[in-house]
Amino acid sequence: QVQLVESGGGLVQAGGSLRLSCAASGRILGSGAMGWFRQAPGREREFVAGVTWSGGYTYYADGVKGRFTISRDNAKNTVSLQMSSLKPEDTAVYYCGYKQDSRGKYDSWGQGTQVTVSS
Repeated sequence: QVQLVESGGGLVQAGGSLRLSCAASGRILGSGAMGWFRQAPGREREFVAGVTWSGGYTYYADGVKGRFTISRDNAKNTVSLQMSSLKPEDTAVYYCGYKQDSRGKYDSWGQGTQVTVSS
């Protein structure tokens, strides 16, 4: 069982930046991956960015490429999401997720952190 705790959300103006962090505890497998998802009101949760735990391979949703950067610190068991050039449509609750196999489904989730981008 892996526990995830997000932090760093808040209110920012369009064009601004925010950095989200996720602290993981429990049994983190080298074969796994961590990622960020978001859910806006009335919409389904969507994938934002992911990183494999051992190799550090990163991948992004098309809508955030070039604006968001995901990184992980294996020693501290943390993953971060640096968000720049934020847009009002980035407003959502952001969730950190973990999966034991990078090819599988995410099965551990944090409680979420709110990001609000004002126009």
